[in-house]
Amino acid sequence: MKLELADAKKWIDLFIEELKENKSNLNELDTAIGDGDHGTNMDRGASAVVESFAKKDPENLTDLYKATAFAMIQKVGGASGPLYGTAFLDMSKAVKEENLELGELVQVGTDGIKRRGQSDVGMKTMIDVWQPVSDALKAESLNQSVIDEALSKVKGLVATKGRASYLEEKSKGHIDPGAQSSAYLFESLIKVIGE
Repeated sequence: MKLELADAKKWIDLFIEELKENKSNLNELDTAIGDGDHGTNMDRGASAVVESFAKKDPENLTDLYKATAFAMIQKVGGASGPLYGTAFLDMSKAVKEENLELGELVQVGTDGIKRRGQSDVGMKTMIDVWQPVSDALKAESLNQSVIDEALSKVKGLVATKGRASYLEEKSKGHIDPGAQSSAYLFESLIKVIGE
């Protein structure tokens, strides 16, 4: 399935709402294994996306994903800004010629995160949510349990990337905050496309 502009905009709008509502939850998760500011950073990025859309309503998918990317890159601190930014920027380039199937589009974003973060599945990062979601979308089987299962797996992993990797074994048993904010992104998508 493909996402047209109105639904894609709705997806990003719902994600923004989720980030604002869950700012303290994300900070709490980040306090356990990071700097404690992932929620604050993502909230700042969310506000920047809202401002960007208010200035100029995206006219196509490329504009929508690009505006989201730049807002994240400019306003979200830490590694998350560049990682989310790269994902959305790569997605914006990918839809320039033609609208991709959703699974392929999310895979483009996932590959961007892997490239930018020099990481992969199993390292306790946001990729551990993006990749299973991408796979599920390709199989047309994305539902809440895919996201729940991904987060559950993340919790059991030992971080080998990012600030949490300094904690080594102690990072086990905690949900990576980037994985959680990614879960909000894809839960928002499910609200738009249904299970």
